[in-house]
Parts: sequence; structure tokens; C-alpha cells
Amino acid sequence: MTKPVRLALLGCGTVGTEVVRLLHEQAADLTARVGAPLEVAGIAVRRAGRDRGPLPVDPALFTTDALGLIKRDDVDLVIEVVGGIEPARGWLVEAMRAGKSVVTANKALLAEDGGTLHDAAAEGGVDLYYEAAVAGAIPLLRPLRESLHGDTITRVTGIVNGTTNFILSAMDATGAGFTEALDEATELGYAEADPTADVEGFDAAAKAAILASLAFHTRVTAADVHREGITEVTAADMASAKAMGCTIKLLCIASRGPDSAGVESVSVRVHPAMIPVSHPLASVGDAFNAVFVEAVAAGQLMFYGRGAGGAPTASAVLGDVVAAARNHLAGVRAASESAYAALPIRPMGEAVTRYHISLDVADRPGVLAAVAGVFARHDVSIATVRQASVPPGPAGGPSGSATRGGDADLVIVTHAAPDAALAATVAELRRLEIVRSIASVLRVEGEGS
Repeated sequence: MTKPVRLALLGCGTVGTEVVRLLHEQAADLTARVGAPLEVAGIAVRRAGRDRGPLPVDPALFTTDALGLIKRDDVDLVIEVVGGIEPARGWLVEAMRAGKSVVTANKALLAEDGGTLHDAAAEGGVDLYYEAAVAGAIPLLRPLRESLHGDTITRVTGIVNGTTNFILSAMDATGAGFTEALDEATELGYAEADPTADVEGFDAAAKAAILASLAFHTRVTAADVHREGITEVTAADMASAKAMGCTIKLLCIASRGPDSAGVESVSVRVHPAMIPVSHPLASVGDAFNAVFVEAVAAGQLMFYGRGAGGAPTASAVLGDVVAAARNHLAGVRAASESAYAALPIRPMGEAVTRYHISLDVADRPGVLAAVAGVFARHDVSIATVRQASVPPGPAGGPSGSATRGGDADLVIVTHAAPDAALAATVAELRRLEIVRSIASVLRVEGEGS
């Protein structure tokens, strides 16, 4: 039989334990697919003696010396599921420079410094695979990197964070507020004890950077991504979206096209947005992920499935392991990074979008004309206006006066305009004496945008 391919596993948490389990349960099939057995040479962990349940491996394989494990001559391929920037970056660079291919699920590292990893892979003449870094088990990165390599991708729009999608789906279905929906997500295990990375959009921004890098042949980092989270989305926003025939999703949107000077460039952003219920992403509920890709020749493509969890992520990891192991046996490497386009990053202010603005205004003659004048001054066209009177409030109410007099709720949806013009419009509205408050500002994407 062909000599085994020896694996070093860095990390044995939720994903790592599933990788070990699948390597054991599917050993015969994996051997047939690779052309040689896959053997675990060692598992690097923080605490070697920790109880990890009935894992089908020799306890002697556990070590706290990750770097020593990587440097061993009998290790052919390194799998990293630890996460974080350091020490993972140093380990992977060391492995690839030493001629060992790497499979990683580390989206944060790839988004912050993927260039260093790709450079190390080129220097060592090895593979760098990371299908599991975005959208879990969904086959997404390889189609972008290989299947669509002969086409021109113009836009990638996706729901790439299961926690926030569960929260927003629950708010839409039940009318709950953000806090109540987050509590439910935590109880069901969809949200971490500290959900900041998810609800503030950091996780989605890292994935957006990776998607944009592959789609547009340009190195994009998380710092290039405009990011907003979902903590300000309210039940009232959800109700307003429903009234428009929309729902609200946290979207990653990456597109290429000319900037204000006509230069081909890339725009990458993550933020909550209203989308029509007819949009393919609108029906993606629960903790599922989905990515909508638009290309010149292929047209519109949709990728959908479980975006997180130990088993789905481990499935993506093992898919990469099989590919890397086969290349190792054949003495070849996969297609290297494609960053030839090196397109500039377009500022968020130049992104063309639409706004949904909910205002609390004084209910008196001339108010609507004054508000419309603000939009006109910034060259922003109004698509729809909806107004409803609010009964006078009690003394000492939010207006600070004895009575609130007559206030009105004013909801305005704009036509498409540069984000900078829309933001300037909102800033001037806040300064108007007739505007008591701006309840919410949400972007509108999809049809008509």
C-alpha cells in the first residue's frame, strides 16, 4: 500500500474533534479517494490532559508543542482549526515554508493577513486551502477560485453569519426585539457567550474580505470592508420592512465596477439591509447561510446550506485535506493565489444604495417641504413617503416641552444615490429643528437599488 499521508492537527475543539471523528469513521473511503491512508501524526492543544470524550485516537498523540509537531519530518500536511491571528500565523508560515501544505478554517487570519499566507505557500511550493473559512460546508470558495475562473464575477451578495441570520429571522417571525431574539439564540446555542464578533459584523466582514479577494482577483483585507452590525435593528424596523414587502438581513455585498473617476475598483461592505421578499436571499431563515453570485457569462448562481457547526465545518476541512493529500502524493500543487487584478478599494461613500429613513417630525404645515428640500440639496431623489400622526404626549415628554404638540412619523425611502450623499442628507436632517429624532436609518438593497 502507498505510504500514508501524515497529518498534524492544530486544535481539538468543536471542529477539531469532528475532524478526528470523520477521519476515523470514513477512513476506508478517504483512503480510496486519496490513494493512500490518512494518519494523524499528532494533535496540538493547549491542555493535553483535558477530557475530550471518547475520541478514536491514541492519547499519546496529544501535545502542547504545536511548533515542534509542525517541524517533525514525518508530518506531510497541517490542519489548523485553532483560530485567531497569533500564534496561528507563525505556525502556518513555518509549515508552508518547510514544504508542508496547509488546510485552515481561520477566517480572521485570512482576512487580516492572507497575503502573508499565500506568499509562504508560494515560497514553499505547497497548497493553502481554506474552504471551511467561509460558509461552513457550503462548497463556495472552490467554485469562485476554480469553476468560475474563466468568467468575470461582478457581484457577490451573501448571508454569511448564521447567528445574526437566526436573530433577524426570529425578529421577523415573532415581532421580538433584538435583545429577546439574541437571548433565544444564546439559549439554543447559536450565539456565543460573547456575541460581539457576530452581532457587530466582524465575522461577516472577515468572510466578505475573503470572498471579494477570490471573486475579484484582488487582495482585500477586513480593514477594507465597511462594517455595521445588527444591534440597532428594532422590532419597528422589522414592521416597517414588512409594510414595504421586505425583510431585513445582515448582508455582505462585494462588487466591482467603475468608481467616481471611472476607474475599475472594488466595493466591499457588511451591514443590515432591507431586501424584497421576492429576493432569493429573503427566504433564507434560521442559522442557514446563502451566497448569491452574479457573473457575466454564468449569470446568477446561488449557494445555500449550513454555514457553521462542528460537523459541517469539518466536512469542508476534510474536502480540502483530500485535495491537498492527493496533490502531495502526485508531487503537484493546486492553482495558486490569483491577485493579478490588484483593483483599488472603492470608499463606502461611493457605494450606490438606497435609504429607508424613519423620522419623528413636528406635525405642522411646511414640514414635508422642508424635509424634501434637504434631500434636494444633496441631489437625493425621494421614491416614497409615508406619514402618520402621533397623539400628543404627556408633560415632560421626549420633546422636553409641556406637551409634545402634534408629532408625526415620517418614513422616506430614497432612490439609488451615492452613500456619501445619503449620509450627508441624514446628517442635515438631524440638525433641523422640526425633526424631533431619527428613529432609524437602513439601507435598501435588491430590486430597484
